[in-house]
Amino acid sequence: MTSSENRRITDLGTLKAISHPLRMRLYRALFVARTATASQLADQVDEAVSLVSYHLRKLADHGLIEEAETQSTDGRERWWKPSSYGFSIQEEDVRDAPELVAASDAFGRTVNEQRVALHRRFLDERLSWSGEWRSASVSAEWLPRLTAAELTALGQELEAVLTKYDQAARAAEAAGDTEGRENVAVHLHAFPYRS
Repeated sequence: MTSSENRRITDLGTLKAISHPLRMRLYRALFVARTATASQLADQVDEAVSLVSYHLRKLADHGLIEEAETQSTDGRERWWKPSSYGFSIQEEDVRDAPELVAASDAFGRTVNEQRVALHRRFLDERLSWSGEWRSASVSAEWLPRLTAAELTALGQELEAVLTKYDQAARAAEAAGDTEGRENVAVHLHAFPYRS
């Protein structure tokens, strides 16, 4: 069973594994699908099944995903699922090791590029969504002056709110309430900057 906890990544091998752009795309697609085969994921990322299988095995080697119960009757396909509700990389776990800092930075750049591409795709396809979905989408920026402690508290509160909505939606979907549900991306960046 997938753990309901976030996995905290603290080792270089796992950090390098998830920093690979295709692996991050596969992890994201698998997280959304909950369970999937390499063939299903290959269709989503437009890559060869053999390449996708290789990268899924690498994610599994580092405990980021695991085999799921077979969903098909013939049992020939391997089904995969995330091994946890997500993962996190904490500054205090990487800051004292230059190789971990470099890998964490590479991961951050990979994720940011994919987030920008996902948002750009929405903007490009915006008119294909109903007016209701276009009105529901959010694009906002706030520029508060905070202390580090206040920013930490803000991040924790936002994470709790997002987790509450995601878990409620997952429970409703599991109970059969699928009408009108779409995948939604929520990207938050909160960081200090100097003008």
